[in-house]
Amino acid sequence: MFDVIHQEKNNKIASFFSRLLLVFSILFFTNSIQAQSVEDASFSSVANQLAGAKLKQVSAIVDSLTQYDDERLLPILKAMLEGSLYYEKKSKRLVFTKKLEDKSFNTNGVFDDKPVENVKKNTLRKVKTNNKLRSSIRKTVAQITLFANDIAVREKAIKSMFDDLSKENVALLNQLKETEKSEKIIELINTALAISDLKNGDVSLRLQALKKLEGNLEPVVRNEVTKLLEKDSEGNYKEDALVVSTASKVLQSIEENVKFYGYLETLFFGLSLGSVLLLIAAGLAITFGVMGVINMAHGEMIMLGAYTTYVIQLLLPNNLALSILLAIPAAFIVSASVGILIERGVIQFLKGRPLETLLATFGISLILQQCVRSIFSPLNRQVATPEFMSGALEINPIFSITYNRLYILIFALVVFFLLQLILRKTSLGLNVRAVSQNRDMAKCMGIRTEWVDAMTFGLGSGIAGLAGVALSQITNVGPNLGQAYIIDSFMVVVFGGVGNLWGMLVGGFSLGVLNKFLEPQTGAVLANIIILVGIILFIQKRPRGLFPQKGRAAE
Repeated sequence: MFDVIHQEKNNKIASFFSRLLLVFSILFFTNSIQAQSVEDASFSSVANQLAGAKLKQVSAIVDSLTQYDDERLLPILKAMLEGSLYYEKKSKRLVFTKKLEDKSFNTNGVFDDKPVENVKKNTLRKVKTNNKLRSSIRKTVAQITLFANDIAVREKAIKSMFDDLSKENVALLNQLKETEKSEKIIELINTALAISDLKNGDVSLRLQALKKLEGNLEPVVRNEVTKLLEKDSEGNYKEDALVVSTASKVLQSIEENVKFYGYLETLFFGLSLGSVLLLIAAGLAITFGVMGVINMAHGEMIMLGAYTTYVIQLLLPNNLALSILLAIPAAFIVSASVGILIERGVIQFLKGRPLETLLATFGISLILQQCVRSIFSPLNRQVATPEFMSGALEINPIFSITYNRLYILIFALVVFFLLQLILRKTSLGLNVRAVSQNRDMAKCMGIRTEWVDAMTFGLGSGIAGLAGVALSQITNVGPNLGQAYIIDSFMVVVFGGVGNLWGMLVGGFSLGVLNKFLEPQTGAVLANIIILVGIILFIQKRPRGLFPQKGRAAE
């Protein structure tokens, strides 16, 4: 009996404490929300005091704002530095303002981020600043960004200090170095501190700084080391002889690194050009290798692929990534369909007459160009690059790889190996190889050579359409787009070996890289002439190219 009564008392006490805990939790949660809203309101109210404040008051208001840990503080301070923080005369509302080319103003509210339309200059007034205040704001911005959680923000903040290594900034860098864990950021901090010693230190500190900066590729390092080698009006060095000797060695190592990465950059651009030539020449090599047709309208297949990309982007303007993915199969289908129509409508009636085929396809190219001019106008069209292809992969301060060209290089290799797979593992590929090696024997074996010709011409034209998709990401789309690359693609076909895809791979990348290495020394036109003469001389020794086609017909 007593146990039952004791248990009931315990249950009541437990229930009472649980209810009490729930009440305290609700009160604490409510108070925290109120505190947060009060803090937000106080930050906004303090910031709004900038509207109409005098210069002396602005400095005090900025000091008050720095006491808040609010993410909106940094945009406000940066806008004050850029002179783009205004307020409306009537409502006293703070706005970010940007002057447009037509002298109108694009304004957004600081706290509500709502655009303000039809804004006139006489309705706005700039928040007052002066040089002293801007200097103070720069220090505050540097401190905020230097200790940000985002590594990219910290990196940008350190690089911005390279030209302003005051005692305060050096102290901040040393403070950050004590807590920093990223090796990349620590390396940047050491570079900044070494530059400071190079500018302000004595001879021993400068020598130590030069050893730390040896091989460093930051542009500011190169400039500062070069300054140590300056001479006065009498031709004597301004610095100590040991400093000058060490600086010359450091500068030489920097120059060697710059030269090396310059070669790498040229190589990458050459491979990028070679990947485009590979896409164009692969389709051309298939049609010429199987049918013996010199297709002068091949450049227009590239143009159709590029315009297909442009049209799909017009239909999906808000989803660029999806539009470029849809453009790949669409461009292939459009160009392949037009290629099959050309083969069925014209080329099949001109077999065995190469000169007439050349003239006919040249006429078709002019017709296609005029059709595009009539539909889209003669003006060039720009195809926007999706976000995942924008920007660059930074290897070091002087060498970066642009994502659009990197993706095109990968895309070209994927298409090349898929084409190899089609020609090696499918019945169409088997028939294509049979017809290319011996057309008469293939016909005797029951292969429909007319069907193979149509499919081959469509396949080659479709690959040219894929090249148009790639070109739309690195240049403008226009009626003459294909004509700029068709001559180079013919040279790739002849150099690599007619009908051999591995020859196209080697030939495309070789000519692309050679072209990019020659251009800085000779210019674009002379570089093309040198390459053309070189190929002519090469063909004199190897008439069938690097990788000649096998089979009786090839003889």
